[in-house]
Amino acid sequence: MTLAKVLIRKGAQHRVENGHPWVYQTEIDYIDGDFNPGDIVDVYNYRHKFIGRGYINPKSQIIIRIMSRKQETIDRNFIKSRIEQAWLYRKKFLAEPEFCRLIHGEADFLPALIIDKFGKYFVVQTLSLGIEQYKDIIVSVLQELFDPEGIFERNDVGVRELEGLECKKGFLQGRFSTMIEVMENGLIFEADIENGQKTGFFYDQRDNRRLIQPVAKQAEVLDCFCHTGSFAVHAAVYGAKHITAVDISEHAIEMAKRNADKNKVSNKCDFQVANAFDFLREQTQAKNSYDLVILDPPAFAKTRSAIEGAARGYKEINLRGLKLVKPGGYLVTCSCSHHMDRELFKAIVVDAARDARKTIRQIEYTSQAKDHPILPSAPETEYLKFLMVQVQE
Repeated sequence: MTLAKVLIRKGAQHRVENGHPWVYQTEIDYIDGDFNPGDIVDVYNYRHKFIGRGYINPKSQIIIRIMSRKQETIDRNFIKSRIEQAWLYRKKFLAEPEFCRLIHGEADFLPALIIDKFGKYFVVQTLSLGIEQYKDIIVSVLQELFDPEGIFERNDVGVRELEGLECKKGFLQGRFSTMIEVMENGLIFEADIENGQKTGFFYDQRDNRRLIQPVAKQAEVLDCFCHTGSFAVHAAVYGAKHITAVDISEHAIEMAKRNADKNKVSNKCDFQVANAFDFLREQTQAKNSYDLVILDPPAFAKTRSAIEGAARGYKEINLRGLKLVKPGGYLVTCSCSHHMDRELFKAIVVDAARDARKTIRQIEYTSQAKDHPILPSAPETEYLKFLMVQVQE
Protein backbone atom coordinates (compact mmCIF):
# COMPACT_ATOMS: atom_id res chain seq x y z
CA MET A 1 0.00 0.00 0.00
CA THR A 2 1.30 3.46 -0.91
CA LEU A 3 1.37 5.87 2.00
CA ALA A 4 0.53 9.53 1.67
CA LYS A 5 3.54 11.86 1.73
CA VAL A 6 3.57 14.90 3.98
CA LEU A 7 6.02 17.66 3.02
CA ILE A 8 7.20 20.05 5.72
CA ARG A 9 7.72 23.59 4.49
CA LYS A 10 11.20 25.07 4.19
CA GLY A 11 12.50 26.40 7.50
CA ALA A 12 10.04 24.41 9.62
CA GLN A 13 11.78 21.06 9.40
CA HIS A 14 14.63 21.47 11.89
CA ARG A 15 12.84 20.55 15.11
CA VAL A 16 11.40 17.34 13.64
CA GLU A 17 14.66 16.46 11.89
CA ASN A 18 16.43 16.89 15.23
CA GLY A 19 14.27 14.20 16.82
CA HIS A 20 11.06 15.84 18.01
CA PRO A 21 8.15 13.45 17.33
CA TRP A 22 5.44 16.07 16.66
CA VAL A 23 4.53 17.80 13.42
CA TYR A 24 2.18 20.77 13.75
CA GLN A 25 -0.46 21.86 11.25
CA THR A 26 1.41 25.13 10.65
CA GLU A 27 4.60 23.31 9.61
CA ILE A 28 3.10 21.47 6.64
CA ASP A 29 3.61 22.63 3.07
CA TYR A 30 1.37 20.09 1.33
CA ILE A 31 0.22 16.46 1.42
CA ASP A 32 0.64 14.20 -1.60
CA GLY A 33 -1.79 11.28 -1.64
CA ASP A 34 -5.01 10.18 0.01
CA PHE A 35 -5.42 9.23 3.66
CA ASN A 36 -8.00 8.79 6.38
CA PRO A 37 -7.64 10.31 9.86
CA GLY A 38 -5.52 7.93 11.95
CA ASP A 39 -3.65 6.49 8.94
CA ILE A 40 0.12 6.07 8.80
CA VAL A 41 1.88 8.62 6.58
CA ASP A 42 5.48 9.39 5.62
CA VAL A 43 7.01 12.76 6.50
CA TYR A 44 9.60 14.48 4.28
CA ASN A 45 11.43 17.76 4.41
CA TYR A 46 11.11 20.33 1.62
CA ARG A 47 13.95 18.59 -0.26
CA HIS A 48 11.95 15.36 -0.26
CA LYS A 49 14.28 13.70 2.22
CA PHE A 50 12.51 11.14 4.44
CA ILE A 51 12.23 12.21 8.10
CA GLY A 52 9.87 9.71 9.71
CA ARG A 53 6.70 7.67 9.67
CA GLY A 54 3.72 8.32 11.91
CA TYR A 55 -0.02 8.65 12.16
CA ILE A 56 -2.02 11.66 11.03
CA ASN A 57 -5.10 13.41 12.37
CA PRO A 58 -6.15 16.67 10.66
CA LYS A 59 -8.44 17.49 13.62
CA SER A 60 -5.47 17.90 15.93
CA GLN A 61 -3.01 20.80 16.05
CA ILE A 62 -0.36 18.08 16.36
CA ILE A 63 -1.33 16.70 12.98
CA ILE A 64 1.33 13.93 12.91
CA ARG A 65 3.02 11.98 15.69
CA ILE A 66 6.09 10.14 14.44
CA MET A 67 6.41 6.49 15.47
CA SER A 68 9.55 5.51 13.55
CA ARG A 69 12.49 7.10 11.77
CA LYS A 70 12.55 4.14 9.39
CA GLN A 71 10.24 3.22 6.54
CA GLU A 72 9.08 0.11 8.36
CA THR A 73 5.64 -1.45 8.68
CA ILE A 74 3.64 -0.22 11.65
CA ASP A 75 1.76 -3.35 12.70
CA ARG A 76 1.35 -5.78 15.60
CA ASN A 77 4.99 -6.89 15.42
CA PHE A 78 6.07 -3.25 15.60
CA ILE A 79 3.88 -2.59 18.66
CA LYS A 80 5.06 -5.80 20.33
CA SER A 81 8.71 -4.94 19.75
CA ARG A 82 8.29 -1.47 21.22
CA ILE A 83 6.59 -2.85 24.36
CA GLU A 84 9.23 -5.56 24.75
CA GLN A 85 12.00 -2.96 24.53
CA ALA A 86 10.25 -0.79 27.11
CA TRP A 87 9.92 -3.75 29.50
CA LEU A 88 13.61 -4.66 29.15
CA TYR A 89 14.48 -1.04 29.95
CA ARG A 90 12.32 -1.06 33.11
CA LYS A 91 13.78 -4.35 34.32
CA LYS A 92 17.29 -2.94 33.88
CA PHE A 93 16.76 0.26 35.86
CA LEU A 94 13.95 -0.38 38.38
CA ALA A 95 14.16 -2.29 41.65
CA GLU A 96 10.40 -3.03 41.49
CA PRO A 97 9.64 -3.30 37.76
CA GLU A 98 6.33 -5.08 38.38
CA PHE A 99 5.02 -1.70 39.50
CA CYS A 100 5.94 0.95 36.97
CA ARG A 101 4.98 3.08 34.01
CA LEU A 102 5.57 0.57 31.25
CA ILE A 103 4.97 2.92 28.30
CA HIS A 104 5.50 6.66 28.59
CA GLY A 105 4.18 7.84 25.23
CA GLU A 106 6.61 9.59 22.92
CA ALA A 107 9.60 8.81 25.17
CA ASP A 108 8.97 5.08 24.58
CA PHE A 109 8.39 5.69 20.86
CA LEU A 110 4.65 4.93 21.03
CA PRO A 111 3.20 8.45 20.90
CA ALA A 112 0.17 9.25 23.06
CA LEU A 113 0.15 5.79 24.66
CA ILE A 114 0.36 5.43 28.43
CA ILE A 115 0.51 2.01 30.09
CA ASP A 116 0.94 1.67 33.84
CA LYS A 117 1.71 -1.74 35.33
CA PHE A 118 0.22 -2.61 38.70
CA GLY A 119 1.59 -6.10 39.22
CA LYS A 120 -0.74 -8.40 37.28
CA TYR A 121 -2.99 -5.51 36.25
CA PHE A 122 -2.55 -2.81 33.61
CA VAL A 123 -4.07 0.60 33.02
CA VAL A 124 -4.05 1.88 29.44
CA GLN A 125 -4.58 5.37 28.02
CA THR A 126 -4.81 5.89 24.26
CA LEU A 127 -4.75 9.69 24.04
CA SER A 128 -4.87 10.27 20.27
CA LEU A 129 -6.83 9.00 17.29
CA GLY A 130 -3.77 7.38 15.74
CA ILE A 131 -2.87 5.23 18.74
CA GLU A 132 -6.54 4.47 19.41
CA GLN A 133 -6.51 2.52 16.13
CA TYR A 134 -4.08 0.08 17.77
CA LYS A 135 -5.90 -0.37 21.09
CA ASP A 136 -7.04 -3.94 20.39
CA ILE A 137 -3.53 -4.86 19.26
CA ILE A 138 -2.04 -3.27 22.39
CA VAL A 139 -4.38 -5.31 24.61
CA SER A 140 -3.51 -8.46 22.67
CA VAL A 141 0.23 -7.85 23.03
CA LEU A 142 -0.09 -7.23 26.78
CA GLN A 143 -1.99 -10.50 27.08
CA GLU A 144 0.71 -12.37 25.14
CA LEU A 145 3.70 -10.87 26.96
CA PHE A 146 2.39 -10.64 30.54
CA ASP A 147 -0.69 -12.88 30.89
CA PRO A 148 -2.37 -10.21 33.04
CA GLU A 149 -5.30 -10.78 35.35
CA GLY A 150 -6.93 -7.59 34.13
CA ILE A 151 -6.62 -4.52 31.90
CA PHE A 152 -8.49 -1.26 32.51
CA GLU A 153 -8.69 1.82 30.30
CA ARG A 154 -8.62 5.36 31.71
CA ASN A 155 -9.60 7.26 28.62
CA ASP A 156 -11.65 9.78 30.58
CA VAL A 157 -9.16 12.48 29.58
CA GLY A 158 -10.12 15.81 28.00
CA VAL A 159 -7.23 15.75 25.53
CA ARG A 160 -9.03 12.94 23.66
CA GLU A 161 -11.81 15.37 22.75
CA LEU A 162 -9.25 17.50 20.89
CA GLU A 163 -8.61 14.38 18.78
CA GLY A 164 -12.30 13.83 18.08
CA LEU A 165 -12.50 10.90 20.50
CA GLU A 166 -15.01 10.23 23.27
CA CYS A 167 -14.00 10.11 26.92
CA LYS A 168 -14.58 6.75 28.59
CA LYS A 169 -13.21 4.28 31.10
CA GLY A 170 -13.80 0.61 31.80
CA PHE A 171 -12.54 -2.95 31.64
CA LEU A 172 -10.66 -4.11 28.54
CA GLN A 173 -9.94 -7.55 30.00
CA GLY A 174 -11.41 -9.27 33.02
CA ARG A 175 -13.52 -8.00 35.91
CA PHE A 176 -11.64 -7.19 39.11
CA SER A 177 -11.47 -4.83 42.06
CA THR A 178 -10.12 -1.51 40.86
CA MET A 179 -8.54 -0.81 44.26
CA ILE A 180 -5.09 -2.33 43.77
CA GLU A 181 -2.05 -2.58 46.05
CA VAL A 182 1.19 -1.07 44.73
CA MET A 183 4.74 -1.61 45.97
CA GLU A 184 7.02 1.42 45.99
CA ASN A 185 10.45 1.48 47.65
CA GLY A 186 9.35 -1.57 49.63
CA LEU A 187 6.22 0.16 50.96
CA ILE A 188 2.58 -0.67 50.22
CA PHE A 189 0.10 1.81 48.78
CA GLU A 190 -3.43 1.67 47.43
CA ALA A 191 -4.09 2.69 43.84
CA ASP A 192 -7.63 3.55 42.77
CA ILE A 193 -7.27 2.89 39.06
CA GLU A 194 -10.93 3.62 38.30
CA ASN A 195 -11.52 6.91 40.10
CA GLY A 196 -8.07 8.11 41.20
CA GLN A 197 -6.16 10.91 39.49
CA LYS A 198 -4.64 10.01 36.10
CA THR A 199 -4.15 6.22 36.16
CA GLY A 200 -4.49 5.94 39.93
CA PHE A 201 -0.90 6.27 41.16
CA PHE A 202 2.04 8.59 40.54
CA TYR A 203 5.10 6.46 39.88
CA ASP A 204 7.08 9.49 38.67
CA GLN A 205 8.13 10.58 42.20
CA ARG A 206 9.44 7.12 43.19
CA ASP A 207 13.14 8.06 43.26
CA ASN A 208 12.47 11.46 44.78
CA ARG A 209 10.55 9.97 47.71
CA ARG A 210 13.69 8.07 48.64
CA LEU A 211 15.65 11.31 48.65
CA ILE A 212 13.79 12.62 51.69
CA GLN A 213 15.16 9.83 53.93
CA PRO A 214 18.07 11.77 55.50
CA VAL A 215 16.01 14.93 56.12
CA ALA A 216 12.92 13.12 57.42
CA LYS A 217 14.66 11.39 60.32
CA GLN A 218 13.45 12.81 63.68
CA ALA A 219 11.68 15.62 61.80
CA GLU A 220 8.41 17.43 62.36
CA VAL A 221 6.98 17.33 58.82
CA LEU A 222 4.30 19.30 56.98
CA ASP A 223 3.16 17.69 53.72
CA CYS A 224 0.87 19.90 51.62
CA PHE A 225 -1.08 18.57 48.62
CA CYS A 226 -0.36 15.13 50.10
CA HIS A 227 -2.78 13.27 47.79
CA THR A 228 -2.86 9.63 48.98
CA GLY A 229 0.04 10.08 51.37
CA SER A 230 3.06 8.75 49.50
CA PHE A 231 5.55 11.37 50.73
CA ALA A 232 4.00 11.38 54.22
CA VAL A 233 4.21 7.61 54.61
CA HIS A 234 7.78 7.56 53.31
CA ALA A 235 8.71 10.28 55.82
CA ALA A 236 7.13 8.33 58.66
CA VAL A 237 8.88 5.09 57.71
CA TYR A 238 12.15 7.03 57.39
CA GLY A 239 11.92 8.05 61.05
CA ALA A 240 9.98 11.33 61.19
CA LYS A 241 8.58 12.19 64.63
CA HIS A 242 5.26 13.46 63.31
CA ILE A 243 3.69 14.32 59.96
CA THR A 244 0.84 16.77 59.37
CA ALA A 245 -0.51 16.12 55.88
CA VAL A 246 -3.27 18.00 54.05
CA ASP A 247 -5.16 17.64 50.80
CA ILE A 248 -8.41 19.14 49.53
CA SER A 249 -9.74 15.73 48.42
CA GLU A 250 -11.61 13.78 51.09
CA HIS A 251 -11.27 10.64 48.94
CA ALA A 252 -7.47 11.07 48.78
CA ILE A 253 -7.20 11.65 52.54
CA GLU A 254 -9.18 8.49 53.30
CA MET A 255 -6.77 6.54 51.09
CA ALA A 256 -3.80 8.25 52.75
CA LYS A 257 -5.03 7.09 56.16
CA ARG A 258 -5.32 3.52 54.89
CA ASN A 259 -1.84 3.74 53.36
CA ALA A 260 -0.39 4.88 56.69
CA ASP A 261 -2.15 1.98 58.38
CA LYS A 262 -0.84 -0.53 55.82
CA ASN A 263 2.70 0.61 56.60
CA LYS A 264 2.12 0.72 60.37
CA VAL A 265 2.80 4.46 60.77
CA SER A 266 -0.72 5.75 61.53
CA ASN A 267 0.40 6.85 64.98
CA LYS A 268 2.79 9.38 63.40
CA CYS A 269 0.44 10.79 60.75
CA ASP A 270 -2.26 13.43 61.07
CA PHE A 271 -4.17 13.64 57.77
CA GLN A 272 -6.54 16.56 57.27
CA VAL A 273 -8.94 17.62 54.52
CA ALA A 274 -8.03 21.24 53.81
CA ASN A 275 -7.22 23.73 51.10
CA ALA A 276 -3.41 23.77 51.15
CA PHE A 277 -3.21 27.50 50.30
CA ASP A 278 -5.46 28.35 53.25
CA PHE A 279 -3.70 25.89 55.54
CA LEU A 280 -0.27 27.35 54.74
CA ARG A 281 -1.60 30.86 55.43
CA GLU A 282 -3.10 29.77 58.78
CA GLN A 283 0.11 28.00 59.81
CA THR A 284 2.15 31.10 58.97
CA GLN A 285 -0.19 33.34 60.97
CA ALA A 286 0.01 30.93 63.91
CA LYS A 287 3.84 31.11 63.67
CA ASN A 288 4.15 27.33 63.56
CA SER A 289 7.34 25.77 62.27
CA TYR A 290 8.58 22.45 60.91
CA ASP A 291 11.85 20.69 60.22
CA LEU A 292 10.66 19.62 56.76
CA VAL A 293 7.96 21.14 54.54
CA ILE A 294 6.88 19.25 51.41
CA LEU A 295 4.96 20.97 48.61
CA ASP A 296 3.83 18.67 45.77
CA PRO A 297 0.86 20.41 44.13
CA PRO A 298 -1.05 19.35 41.01
CA ALA A 299 -0.12 21.07 37.76
CA PHE A 300 -0.74 24.82 38.05
CA ALA A 301 0.10 25.43 34.35
CA LYS A 302 -1.72 23.06 32.04
CA THR A 303 -1.24 25.40 29.06
CA ARG A 304 1.50 27.83 28.06
CA SER A 305 -0.88 30.75 28.54
CA ALA A 306 -1.34 29.76 32.20
CA ILE A 307 2.33 30.18 33.14
CA GLU A 308 1.95 33.67 34.59
CA GLY A 309 -0.84 32.61 36.92
CA ALA A 310 1.00 29.42 37.79
CA ALA A 311 4.11 31.39 38.70
CA ARG A 312 2.08 33.42 41.19
CA GLY A 313 0.69 30.21 42.69
CA TYR A 314 4.12 28.63 43.05
CA LYS A 315 5.51 31.87 44.50
CA GLU A 316 2.77 32.01 47.13
CA ILE A 317 3.06 28.43 48.36
CA ASN A 318 6.86 28.52 48.41
CA LEU A 319 6.91 31.86 50.23
CA ARG A 320 4.63 30.49 52.93
CA GLY A 321 6.37 27.12 52.99
CA LEU A 322 9.78 28.75 53.48
CA LYS A 323 8.47 30.85 56.37
CA LEU A 324 7.35 27.65 58.10
CA VAL A 325 10.75 25.94 57.95
CA LYS A 326 12.87 26.06 61.11
CA PRO A 327 16.41 27.49 60.68
CA GLY A 328 18.52 24.69 59.25
CA GLY A 329 15.42 22.78 58.16
CA TYR A 330 14.42 21.74 54.66
CA LEU A 331 11.90 22.56 51.96
CA VAL A 332 10.94 20.07 49.27
CA THR A 333 9.05 21.75 46.45
CA CYS A 334 7.79 20.26 43.20
CA SER A 335 6.16 21.18 39.91
CA CYS A 336 4.64 18.69 37.49
CA SER A 337 3.80 21.36 34.88
CA HIS A 338 5.89 20.76 31.76
CA HIS A 339 5.17 24.35 30.69
CA MET A 340 7.02 25.51 33.84
CA ASP A 341 10.66 25.64 32.75
CA ARG A 342 13.25 24.24 35.20
CA GLU A 343 15.16 27.49 35.46
CA LEU A 344 11.98 29.51 35.87
CA PHE A 345 10.76 27.24 38.65
CA LYS A 346 14.06 27.54 40.52
CA ALA A 347 14.01 31.31 40.00
CA ILE A 348 10.52 31.46 41.55
CA VAL A 349 11.77 29.60 44.63
CA VAL A 350 14.81 31.91 44.88
CA ASP A 351 12.49 34.91 44.61
CA ALA A 352 10.22 33.48 47.32
CA ALA A 353 13.25 32.94 49.59
CA ARG A 354 14.29 36.57 49.15
CA ASP A 355 10.81 37.80 50.05
CA ALA A 356 10.71 35.42 53.03
CA ARG A 357 14.13 36.74 54.10
CA LYS A 358 15.59 33.27 54.03
CA THR A 359 18.83 31.94 52.56
CA ILE A 360 18.48 28.63 50.76
CA ARG A 361 21.06 26.03 49.85
CA GLN A 362 20.27 23.53 47.10
CA ILE A 363 20.54 19.87 48.13
CA GLU A 364 18.85 18.14 45.17
CA TYR A 365 17.27 19.25 41.93
CA THR A 366 15.97 16.24 40.04
CA SER A 367 13.31 15.19 37.55
CA GLN A 368 11.01 12.20 37.10
CA ALA A 369 11.79 8.52 37.74
CA LYS A 370 13.45 6.41 35.05
CA ASP A 371 10.19 4.74 33.97
CA HIS A 372 9.15 8.21 32.77
CA PRO A 373 12.06 8.62 30.33
CA ILE A 374 13.04 11.92 28.74
CA LEU A 375 13.83 12.71 25.11
CA PRO A 376 16.32 15.61 25.04
CA SER A 377 14.97 16.48 21.58
CA ALA A 378 11.44 16.84 22.99
CA PRO A 379 11.40 19.16 26.03
CA GLU A 380 7.75 18.28 26.68
CA THR A 381 8.83 14.83 27.90
CA GLU A 382 10.67 16.40 30.87
CA TYR A 383 8.00 17.82 33.12
CA LEU A 384 8.69 17.04 36.78
CA LYS A 385 10.80 19.30 38.98
CA PHE A 386 11.82 18.17 42.48
CA LEU A 387 13.85 20.76 44.39
CA MET A 388 15.16 20.17 47.91
CA VAL A 389 16.76 23.11 49.72
CA GLN A 390 18.08 23.79 53.19
CA VAL A 391 16.71 26.96 54.74
CA GLN A 392 18.65 29.44 56.88
CA GLU A 393 17.64 32.76 58.41
